Amino acid sequence: MEKDLSNYRKSYEKDALLKENIPENPMELFQKWFYQADESNGIEEANIMNIATIGLDNLPKNRIVLLKRFTWEGFIFYTNYNSEKGKAIEKNPNVCISFFWHSLEHQIIINGKAEKIAENLSDGYFESRPHGSKLGAWASNQSAVIESREALDKKLKMYDEKFTDSEIPRPTNWGGYIVKPYSIEFWQGRPNRMHDRIRYALQEDYNWKIERLEP
Repeated sequence: MEKDLSNYRKSYEKDALLKENIPENPMELFQKWFYQADESNGIEEANIMNIATIGLDNLPKNRIVLLKRFTWEGFIFYTNYNSEKGKAIEKNPNVCISFFWHSLEHQIIINGKAEKIAENLSDGYFESRPHGSKLGAWASNQSAVIESREALDKKLKMYDEKFTDSEIPRPTNWGGYIVKPYSIEFWQGRPNRMHDRIRYALQEDYNWKIERLEP
Protein backbone atom coordinates (compact mmCIF):
# COMPACT_ATOMS: atom_id res chain seq x y z
CA MET A 1 0.00 0.00 0.00
CA GLU A 2 1.32 3.41 -0.95
CA LYS A 3 -0.02 6.94 -1.25
CA ASP A 4 2.02 9.96 -2.25
CA LEU A 5 1.09 13.04 -0.19
CA SER A 6 3.80 15.33 -1.56
CA ASN A 7 1.30 17.43 -3.51
CA TYR A 8 -0.85 18.25 -0.50
CA ARG A 9 -0.61 22.02 -0.09
CA LYS A 10 -2.25 24.62 2.11
CA SER A 11 -1.28 28.26 2.44
CA TYR A 12 -1.60 29.65 5.98
CA GLU A 13 -2.68 33.27 5.77
CA LYS A 14 -5.12 34.01 8.60
CA ASP A 15 -2.99 35.90 11.10
CA ALA A 16 0.46 36.94 12.30
CA LEU A 17 2.23 36.59 15.63
CA LEU A 18 4.45 39.59 16.27
CA LYS A 19 6.66 39.90 19.31
CA GLU A 20 5.66 43.50 19.93
CA ASN A 21 1.98 42.54 20.22
CA ILE A 22 2.20 39.70 22.76
CA PRO A 23 1.94 39.77 26.58
CA GLU A 24 4.86 39.17 28.94
CA ASN A 25 3.15 36.13 30.48
CA PRO A 26 2.40 33.23 28.11
CA MET A 27 -0.70 32.20 30.06
CA GLU A 28 -2.39 35.40 28.93
CA LEU A 29 -1.76 34.48 25.31
CA PHE A 30 -2.84 30.89 25.92
CA GLN A 31 -6.10 32.13 27.40
CA LYS A 32 -6.70 34.41 24.40
CA TRP A 33 -6.04 31.63 21.90
CA PHE A 34 -8.06 29.08 23.87
CA TYR A 35 -11.11 31.35 23.99
CA GLN A 36 -10.79 31.95 20.24
CA ALA A 37 -10.74 28.21 19.67
CA ASP A 38 -13.60 27.58 22.08
CA GLU A 39 -15.77 30.15 20.30
CA SER A 40 -14.87 28.94 16.81
CA ASN A 41 -17.54 27.06 14.87
CA GLY A 42 -14.85 24.94 13.23
CA ILE A 43 -13.58 23.45 16.50
CA GLU A 44 -15.79 21.03 18.44
CA GLU A 45 -13.60 20.46 21.51
CA ALA A 46 -11.02 23.17 22.10
CA ASN A 47 -9.76 21.38 25.21
CA ILE A 48 -8.46 18.33 23.33
CA MET A 49 -4.73 18.12 23.96
CA ASN A 50 -1.95 15.71 23.14
CA ILE A 51 0.34 14.60 25.95
CA ALA A 52 3.69 12.90 25.41
CA THR A 53 5.53 10.94 28.09
CA ILE A 54 8.59 8.73 28.29
CA GLY A 55 7.40 5.26 29.31
CA LEU A 56 8.93 2.67 31.59
CA ASP A 57 10.41 1.15 28.41
CA ASN A 58 12.17 4.50 27.72
CA LEU A 59 10.10 4.97 24.57
CA PRO A 60 8.02 8.10 23.91
CA LYS A 61 4.26 7.84 23.64
CA ASN A 62 1.60 10.38 22.63
CA ARG A 63 -2.08 10.19 23.42
CA ILE A 64 -5.07 12.52 23.52
CA VAL A 65 -6.53 13.70 26.83
CA LEU A 66 -8.89 16.50 27.80
CA LEU A 67 -7.72 19.69 29.45
CA LYS A 68 -10.11 20.35 32.32
CA ARG A 69 -8.72 23.53 33.80
CA PHE A 70 -5.92 26.02 33.32
CA THR A 71 -4.59 28.53 35.82
CA TRP A 72 -1.63 30.87 36.11
CA GLU A 73 0.24 27.88 37.50
CA GLY A 74 -0.44 25.33 34.77
CA PHE A 75 -2.70 22.88 32.96
CA ILE A 76 -4.88 20.28 34.72
CA PHE A 77 -6.15 16.95 33.41
CA TYR A 78 -7.43 13.76 35.05
CA THR A 79 -6.56 10.10 34.61
CA ASN A 80 -5.95 6.76 36.33
CA TYR A 81 -2.70 7.04 38.29
CA ASN A 82 -1.98 3.37 37.55
CA SER A 83 -2.37 3.80 33.80
CA GLU A 84 0.54 3.70 31.39
CA LYS A 85 0.77 7.48 31.42
CA GLY A 86 0.46 7.62 35.20
CA LYS A 87 3.34 5.17 35.66
CA ALA A 88 5.39 7.08 33.09
CA ILE A 89 4.82 10.36 34.93
CA GLU A 90 5.74 8.74 38.24
CA LYS A 91 9.11 7.74 36.77
CA ASN A 92 9.72 10.89 34.74
CA PRO A 93 7.43 13.89 35.37
CA ASN A 94 8.75 15.83 32.37
CA VAL A 95 6.01 15.85 29.74
CA CYS A 96 5.07 17.68 26.57
CA ILE A 97 1.51 18.76 25.89
CA SER A 98 0.29 20.36 22.69
CA PHE A 99 -2.79 21.85 21.08
CA PHE A 100 -3.51 22.21 17.36
CA TRP A 101 -6.48 24.28 16.29
CA HIS A 102 -6.35 23.80 12.53
CA SER A 103 -9.10 26.20 11.53
CA LEU A 104 -7.29 29.03 13.34
CA GLU A 105 -3.83 27.92 12.14
CA HIS A 106 -2.69 27.88 15.77
CA GLN A 107 -0.45 25.37 17.52
CA ILE A 108 0.88 25.49 21.09
CA ILE A 109 3.67 23.24 22.40
CA ILE A 110 4.22 23.14 26.16
CA ASN A 111 7.07 21.47 28.05
CA GLY A 112 6.57 21.11 31.77
CA LYS A 113 6.58 18.93 34.86
CA ALA A 114 3.47 17.03 35.90
CA GLU A 115 2.52 16.57 39.53
CA LYS A 116 -0.59 15.32 41.30
CA ILE A 117 -3.05 17.96 42.45
CA ALA A 118 -4.52 18.01 45.97
CA GLU A 119 -6.91 15.17 46.74
CA ASN A 120 -9.78 17.51 47.59
CA LEU A 121 -9.50 19.07 44.11
CA SER A 122 -9.67 15.63 42.51
CA ASP A 123 -12.67 14.82 44.76
CA GLY A 124 -14.45 17.97 43.67
CA TYR A 125 -13.97 17.27 39.98
CA PHE A 126 -14.95 13.61 40.36
CA GLU A 127 -18.23 14.62 42.00
CA SER A 128 -19.05 16.75 38.94
CA ARG A 129 -18.65 13.83 36.50
CA PRO A 130 -21.64 12.04 34.97
CA HIS A 131 -22.76 8.82 36.68
CA GLY A 132 -21.46 6.61 33.88
CA SER A 133 -18.04 8.25 33.90
CA LYS A 134 -17.76 7.68 37.63
CA LEU A 135 -18.53 4.00 37.14
CA GLY A 136 -15.99 3.80 34.32
CA ALA A 137 -13.25 5.07 36.62
CA TRP A 138 -13.93 2.10 38.91
CA ALA A 139 -14.43 -0.50 36.18
CA SER A 140 -11.37 0.23 34.04
CA ASN A 141 -7.85 -0.78 35.02
CA GLN A 142 -6.64 1.65 32.41
CA SER A 143 -3.95 0.31 30.04
CA ALA A 144 -4.21 -3.26 31.44
CA VAL A 145 -4.91 -6.17 29.06
CA ILE A 146 -8.45 -7.58 29.22
CA GLU A 147 -9.73 -10.68 27.43
CA SER A 148 -12.86 -9.21 25.85
CA ARG A 149 -15.32 -6.33 25.62
CA GLU A 150 -17.86 -8.54 27.37
CA ALA A 151 -15.56 -8.83 30.38
CA LEU A 152 -15.22 -5.05 30.53
CA ASP A 153 -19.00 -4.57 30.31
CA LYS A 154 -19.44 -7.15 33.06
CA LYS A 155 -17.16 -5.17 35.37
CA LEU A 156 -19.09 -1.99 34.62
CA LYS A 157 -22.38 -3.72 35.46
CA MET A 158 -20.91 -5.06 38.69
CA TYR A 159 -19.96 -1.57 39.89
CA ASP A 160 -23.30 -0.19 38.75
CA GLU A 161 -25.01 -2.71 41.02
CA LYS A 162 -22.54 -2.08 43.85
CA PHE A 163 -23.28 1.64 43.94
CA THR A 164 -27.01 1.42 43.20
CA ASP A 165 -28.05 2.88 46.54
CA SER A 166 -24.99 4.94 47.41
CA GLU A 167 -22.82 7.78 46.20
CA ILE A 168 -19.89 6.79 44.02
CA PRO A 169 -16.63 7.83 45.73
CA ARG A 170 -13.49 8.72 43.82
CA PRO A 171 -11.13 5.75 43.46
CA THR A 172 -7.86 6.50 45.25
CA ASN A 173 -5.93 5.61 42.07
CA TRP A 174 -7.78 8.20 39.99
CA GLY A 175 -7.25 11.95 40.04
CA GLY A 176 -5.70 15.01 38.55
CA TYR A 177 -2.31 16.20 37.40
CA ILE A 178 -1.16 19.74 36.85
CA VAL A 179 1.50 20.36 34.21
CA LYS A 180 3.59 23.32 35.34
CA PRO A 181 5.23 24.77 32.22
CA TYR A 182 8.82 25.84 31.82
CA SER A 183 8.60 26.39 28.06
CA ILE A 184 5.62 27.38 25.90
CA GLU A 185 5.85 27.84 22.15
CA PHE A 186 3.11 29.54 20.13
CA TRP A 187 2.98 28.69 16.44
CA GLN A 188 1.05 30.79 13.94
CA GLY A 189 0.76 29.58 10.37
CA ARG A 190 2.07 32.01 7.74
CA PRO A 191 2.39 31.95 3.92
CA ASN A 192 5.29 30.16 2.20
CA ARG A 193 5.88 28.03 5.32
CA MET A 194 7.49 31.07 6.98
CA HIS A 195 5.50 30.47 10.14
CA ASP A 196 5.68 32.64 13.25
CA ARG A 197 7.11 30.81 16.26
CA ILE A 198 7.37 32.57 19.61
CA ARG A 199 8.82 30.70 22.58
CA TYR A 200 8.50 31.65 26.23
CA ALA A 201 11.16 30.12 28.51
CA LEU A 202 10.85 30.34 32.30
CA GLN A 203 13.90 31.86 34.00
CA GLU A 204 15.29 31.34 37.50
CA ASP A 205 13.68 34.60 38.66
CA TYR A 206 10.29 33.26 37.38
CA ASN A 207 10.15 35.82 34.59
CA TRP A 208 9.64 34.62 31.04
CA LYS A 209 12.26 35.04 28.33
CA ILE A 210 10.64 35.60 24.94
CA GLU A 211 12.38 34.45 21.77
CA ARG A 212 11.45 34.16 18.10
CA LEU A 213 12.35 30.85 16.44
CA GLU A 214 12.96 30.28 12.77
CA PRO A 215 10.12 28.35 11.10
